[in-house]
Formats: sequence, structure tokens, C-alpha cells
Amino acid sequence: MKFSTSKSELQQALQKLSKATPTRSTLPILSCVLITATNEKTSLRTTDLELTIDLEISVSIEEEGSAAIPLKQLYDITNELSETRITIVADIKNKIEIRTNSGSYDLMGKQKEEFPATPKIEEKNKISIQGSIFKEIINSTLFAVSRDDLKPSLTGVLFRFSDSGLTAVATDGHRLVKIIKEDYKSNSFNGDIVVPKKFLSYLSTFLSNDDILLSIGETHMTATIKQDTIISRTINEVFPDYESVIPTDNEKILKTDKKTLLGAIRRVSIFSNKSTHQVAFNISKESLIVHTEDPESSSRAKEEIIGEYEGDDLIIGYNGEYLKDVISHISGENVIIRLNTPISATLFTGEKEEYTKTMLLMPVRLNS
Repeated sequence: MKFSTSKSELQQALQKLSKATPTRSTLPILSCVLITATNEKTSLRTTDLELTIDLEISVSIEEEGSAAIPLKQLYDITNELSETRITIVADIKNKIEIRTNSGSYDLMGKQKEEFPATPKIEEKNKISIQGSIFKEIINSTLFAVSRDDLKPSLTGVLFRFSDSGLTAVATDGHRLVKIIKEDYKSNSFNGDIVVPKKFLSYLSTFLSNDDILLSIGETHMTATIKQDTIISRTINEVFPDYESVIPTDNEKILKTDKKTLLGAIRRVSIFSNKSTHQVAFNISKESLIVHTEDPESSSRAKEEIIGEYEGDDLIIGYNGEYLKDVISHISGENVIIRLNTPISATLFTGEKEEYTKTMLLMPVRLNS
């Protein structure tokens, strides 16, 4: 194999590919990028067995072939070079030579035959969605995805495609986000798929207004963005019945300025207990007080802010970190909070959302 390409194009590709290279693995081949150069195209592929990234780059090819090259060394030397043409040569003994106008660098590749094959995806279940819409849905749900590997169904986002629109749901058991985009219709696929956080987080970095093509298989999902292909395992677990935990009888309604409330929570939570992060609302028609107290460190804080409230007086506590996350993901200038009792779930919505977005947060029991 022998080809040449520009330093900047190779560098950009390797930066994307590094996201699917495990830092530690029992399979040394996974530390490599598999480069396949033909007269039709030159592709670069990495995988950590969960996520696979396959990119195409523009090259001047002299000899077709393929090689498994240690990605870190190739990435590091490419980063250190000034803008130049880079020629990569690989022989049948896996010896790799990287040439530039000013120097040459040799390293050993690995057996390309050991590199895992690309997962096959069914072609029939294909969905096209605008990249900016998909990005907004991802950014509005990822914060609520669980980190608990003992609950695998919660470590991804549920996407439900149906005739009534697209629904996306994420929850970690403490907070829940549900987004409905009713004007999106999928003609080719109706059903549920739970998509891992890592895949969505990676996609979000590169999405723009351009359409993204999603192909859904039994065990994997593929996203195609221009010439880039990203493949991920899907989570083959049943997502919990989220509708049953969303209350329908929260008739106490608080409306206040989002920026003011978020600022008060951030300042007050500085003085909260470092393990519970407990912050409380003391709500009445006359006032809204955000307060905390930590007997362990003898610290306390409170702020009073303006809000409109309909309902009986209520004192309710939350994990301050979760509370900040939820409110910061509300769109618009005002936040509307629907409450019931100090131990029942609270609903948070914005006034002017592009699509239906409901956020739920479970309260915590306050110190007596």
C-alpha cells in the first residue's frame, strides 16, 4: 500500500477516529486504525467493539492495499508536523513508513486480518432526519441518561418512531426527559430503539443542518453523515414504562424567570451538604425562597426571588445538582414548575418550546 494525502485531512480524520479507540483493551489490534486504499476510495476505520467509525479521505494512490497502523503514533506524528504532504507506505511484513519532505518515520503495524469485521446492518429500516433537529434532541436528553451499568436499559436514550411522531426519552431513575416531535414522520420504520450515550455524544459533535441517514438493524445502528459512517451496538433491553411515572395531577403551578431561579440555585447550593446536595423550595403566593442547610459544616444559605404561584403553600427538597441540570435544559426565558406533594414527582417545562418537552425530577426528603 502506498498513498499520499494532506496533513490537515489526515489529522482531522484521525481526531474523529480516536473516539472509537479504547484506552485499554485485551485486544491490541483495537489500538490500530485499519486503512484500506483502493482506486475507488481510501477508508480509515477504528472500533472499540461498541462503536465503529469509518471515514473516507482524499488521497493520491500509487499502490492499493491495506494496513493496521497504531493510531496513537500516527496521530501524534501528524499533529506535530507542519502543513505538508504525507506519504504512507506499508509492505507485506507490516512495516509502515511515514514520509514527508523533511523526514521519514518507521513503525510496525499489526496483522490486518485480526481487525474486527464491520457489523452488517439491514438496509430496509432507514430513516432520514435533519441533523440540527437530531442534535437538539440529543443535547436535551443526554444529561438524564443513567451511568449505572447494572441498569443497561437506562444507559441510553429511547427513540420511539411512530405515525404520531418521534418521541425521545432518557431517565436515570431520579430525573426524566421526554421530547415529542409531532411533525416528524418516519415512513420506513415504526418501533423502539435504545441508543447508547457514547454513540449519541459522538454524533452530536459533528451534526449540522445537513440530513443524517440512520439505518436500524437487530443489534446495531448506523449513522451516515456525508462520507462518514458511524456504527454502534444498540441496547437490547426493554426500556421501562416511563408514562406511568409522569404525573397527571400536578395542579400547583409555579412560574418564574429561568435565569433568576438558576442563579439562586447555583449560589445557594454552594452551601449545601457535599454528599446530598440538598436544596429546598419554600413556595407560597407571597414568596419563593430557595434555601439549604448543612448541619455537618454549620453552613446555610437562602435567597428570595419573584414568582407567580397558584396552589397551597409547599416546602419541597431536591438534589441541587439534578435541579440545575433540569432547569438549564429548559428553553425560553421562563420556567413553569408543576407540583403536587413534597414526595411526588415535579414537572418542569418551558413556555416556548419548538416541540413538546417535559422534564421530571423526583424530590428528596428534607432533613427534619
